[in-house]
Amino acid sequence: MEVVWRSEQEDREATLLCPDATLSRESEGRVRSTAPDLLRNEFQRDRDKILHCKSFRRLSHKTQVFLAPQGDHYRTRLTHTLEVAQIARTIARALALNEDLTEAISLGHDLGHTPFGHTGESALAHCIGRHRGMAPSDPEIEGLYRHNQQSLRVVELIENGGAGLNLTFEVKDGIVCHTGEVRAETLEGRIVATADRIAYVNHDIDDAIRAGLLTEGQLPPSTHAVLGENHSARIETLVSDMVTASASEGDIRLSPHVWEAMMELREFLFRKVYMAPEVLEEVDKATRLINTLFDYYVAHPDEVPQEYHSISGGDELRAVSDYIAGMTDRYAKSRIRQLFEPNTLSF
Repeated sequence: MEVVWRSEQEDREATLLCPDATLSRESEGRVRSTAPDLLRNEFQRDRDKILHCKSFRRLSHKTQVFLAPQGDHYRTRLTHTLEVAQIARTIARALALNEDLTEAISLGHDLGHTPFGHTGESALAHCIGRHRGMAPSDPEIEGLYRHNQQSLRVVELIENGGAGLNLTFEVKDGIVCHTGEVRAETLEGRIVATADRIAYVNHDIDDAIRAGLLTEGQLPPSTHAVLGENHSARIETLVSDMVTASASEGDIRLSPHVWEAMMELREFLFRKVYMAPEVLEEVDKATRLINTLFDYYVAHPDEVPQEYHSISGGDELRAVSDYIAGMTDRYAKSRIRQLFEPNTLSF
């Protein structure tokens, strides 16, 4: 049996990957330089740092769309992350791009998500705006907290007690650019951005069917015609189309008609699932919970762990938002109970 050392793995990358791939030995590096690893290239090291960090472990107890679901098979933020990584790696492999970089970005892209999914994200943004004296209708409020920017903050500052994970530039770029108008600089980062959409559109449909909010037959017939008539067929169509369209165009993209079909499904989900009365009822509860926690900790800053004050540089609202953003759903609920539910006294 022969050992394949890091330098030999890097040689293989240069030989096997396409000219547009991001090679690990050509990485722009880290803020703090470190000695090379004997076995792992730089992107493999980043993947392992993310896998072993506390923020990654907490993803298993952060919900996706269905808040505090009763069944065992609904997606969590962790299972979503793993599905994104699987889809993105399949595409990267087919295009002879860097799988290690793609996987590292995928695993880190949602580390900044709050408890209660996008509901918590919006609630935190509005809490910050409210305490800054901004009107609820101010369009700038949503920009006060974005999970992709918080994911970058997690890996740069919050993990390791303020030291961060010291990731490579390419991984951090892919993480912060996985959503929003700015595209990642690497093709691998662009794969993750689209794989994220492929994953959540399809698994949200799957979870909504499981929850009884819709049936497969209620999906728009036009999307069935383009993407397929079940979960597996849609994933296969989207991945295959992305590979062929990207290879043809020299950039990462879906063909126009497939992209439009996926966006039609996304719009359908907003109308039939995300805005469903059953979901909105739980959204309202989660929003009130985040508001209550935020107001409490602003009024009692000494109860926010000191590490968050140190990381925030004295910005009290940032310390509170960092602390709450890192909570899991169940921890946030337990804090509400501990803070506001009376305890049984025995004499």
